[in-house]
Amino acid sequence: AFVVLAWQNTKMAALCAEFGDLVQIKKQLISVISLCKDRGLLHSAKASELAFALDPLPKDELPSPPPFTEEDAQDLDAVTLAKSYFDLKEYDRAAYFLRACCSQKAYFLYMYSRYLSGEKKKDDETVDSLGPLEKGQVRNEALRELRVELSKKHSAGELDGFALYLYGVVLRKLDLLKEAVDVLVEALHALPLHWGAWLELSNLVTNIDMLKSLSLPDCWVKDFFMAQMYTELQMIKEALQKYHSLIQGGFSKSTYIISQIAVAYHNIRDIDQALALFNELREQDPCRIDNMDTFSNLLYVKGMKPELSYLAHNLVEIDKYRVETCCVIGNYYSLRSQHEKAALYFQRALKLNPRCLGAWTLMGHEYMEMKNTSAAIQAYRHAIEVNKRDYRAWYGLGQTYEILKMPFYCLYYYRKAHQLRPNDSRMLVALGESYEKLSQQGEAKKCYWRAYSVGDVEKMALLKLAKLHEQLNESDDAARCYMFYIQDIFSCAEQLEHAEVSTALRYLGQYYFKNKLYDEASLCAQRCCDYNDAREEGKALLRQISQVRDQTETPSADLFAPLSNNNTPVRRVSPLNLISFTP
Repeated sequence: AFVVLAWQNTKMAALCAEFGDLVQIKKQLISVISLCKDRGLLHSAKASELAFALDPLPKDELPSPPPFTEEDAQDLDAVTLAKSYFDLKEYDRAAYFLRACCSQKAYFLYMYSRYLSGEKKKDDETVDSLGPLEKGQVRNEALRELRVELSKKHSAGELDGFALYLYGVVLRKLDLLKEAVDVLVEALHALPLHWGAWLELSNLVTNIDMLKSLSLPDCWVKDFFMAQMYTELQMIKEALQKYHSLIQGGFSKSTYIISQIAVAYHNIRDIDQALALFNELREQDPCRIDNMDTFSNLLYVKGMKPELSYLAHNLVEIDKYRVETCCVIGNYYSLRSQHEKAALYFQRALKLNPRCLGAWTLMGHEYMEMKNTSAAIQAYRHAIEVNKRDYRAWYGLGQTYEILKMPFYCLYYYRKAHQLRPNDSRMLVALGESYEKLSQQGEAKKCYWRAYSVGDVEKMALLKLAKLHEQLNESDDAARCYMFYIQDIFSCAEQLEHAEVSTALRYLGQYYFKNKLYDEASLCAQRCCDYNDAREEGKALLRQISQVRDQTETPSADLFAPLSNNNTPVRRVSPLNLISFTP
């Protein structure tokens, strides 16, 4: 029974050579694809994508098949029969014919069939009787029995790399997370090329410190794992460096890497770059469905209705019952403001896969649009159960409790979102608003200024900071923030709908007038006349200025002197030249 296990361990250890040896890497991929296929593991598809990106091997370079033991020969007929039933999703039937087998492959197929049978029964039980919001309450009844049996084999040291992987999956499903991490790391040392084990481990890593503490095998697959973990931990710069090094190392034709780079750009909201990569991916692999839900999110944000409609119709033609297809259709209906239909398609996605993170989050957004806050909260909580690193779910919970006027809850959830996205200005602005509602103006000022410093996506931080200074009668600070705000708005290429330039001009006009800087006040008043909501005040200020023009103007205090006694950091800037800006 251990001949194959020993062969796998020594063969894979020997083959984990330098990353630059592409021939050896190709051989490894071909070997692990064959091993995964024999065991009914779907993760071989990812290995196949990578193998396809490398040059084909000549016939005499192809890897030899694993040795055939006496136990394999005895179990051959039973395994062949059971595998045919397994492929037909008749898992109980497959397990029945494997119950007396002794080989490692047969044992894994036996245990894996029982596990998948439990998962299938769990899904069948919940599809009709319960809605997707209650799915998390139903468990796979086979898990406890599997854990007991696998634990005994594990203690005896009788589990190979594949069986250790299954043991780790069972432990994770039972929420025994620490034990699951240890077993999955052990599985990776036994079989470093099994991408499924790396993926399961990635779901359990919560932060960079935990990632650094793991004792991982030194194999080229680790580079792919680290790149994915950097993406999920929002360390996008490091992730992009890893992926670009993989491209330079020989995987330039890999559609998997292109998709991961596109997802990384999506995470940092570089929408144009991400869209360009997804379009390139569609040209290379037009029938691809993986990651198309992320592509649809980008089209939604850009408001590209025709492109999103085309994508939805195209995916329906390929496979209308895929989770990603349902999410794309849901995004399409959401963009058309048909939120009930959108929520229906996200529910369909969750019937197909209850652990689909994107569907839970997007369904929460739709319930928010429909003002159904209790359902939104439940959906966001399910998203967090699936993946605690999903900042969108934490941020959505904060928004929901903001609608319910519960600022302490808002603060808690926005802090969680900020911890996951420390350089996202939206999280900081939301934190600042929560602090402001709780009368913690000092903390609010820090959050607004930090949001401006890291690059304010929505151009709201300076406006809110200026209004806060205005409420606190800190006129010099308010005027300076309003000037920075006007400069930011006019330097922005896109027209912002929420821009309150007239508010800033009104305040600056009155501020200059009070400080007897009549030329600057006159310029602000003239600019106010370009806006309907500030036109009358601008005209009134111009009349006031004309009445005092004949008086001697006395110089006012330097508006650009350093701020004092407040929490707002200072930048020295030149006086605002309003003439150079055209609203």
